[in-house]
Amino acid sequence: MAQTVMVIEDNAISREGVTVILRRHGYDVIALENGRQALERIAAGPPPDLILLDMLLPVLDGWRVLDLLKGSPHAKIPIIIMTGSILTREWAASKECAGFLKKPVEEQDLLDELRSVLAP
Repeated sequence: MAQTVMVIEDNAISREGVTVILRRHGYDVIALENGRQALERIAAGPPPDLILLDMLLPVLDGWRVLDLLKGSPHAKIPIIIMTGSILTREWAASKECAGFLKKPVEEQDLLDELRSVLAP
């Protein structure tokens, strides 16, 4: 059974690019453009196996999504931060995130990060 990755990215070109790569490599993808959509979809279930989270989002940003998920029944869903901001892998680790990707994301980096987090 394919693993499901939720991609939360407001830039349509980036979101579609990541979605195409993931689907080509056998992942099911839920692609959303803001944090509110993501939280509503997670609450409706079933939860994804992993979340790729951009931090600079409209409506509800990545920082708020992290905070709200931490206090929820879905706190165990692994999150990989995907950002073009000044944030670092160390910052992501301090927020208990499973991984970190700097944008623009390269295909091999994306796949390596996903596999390291989703490996059995």
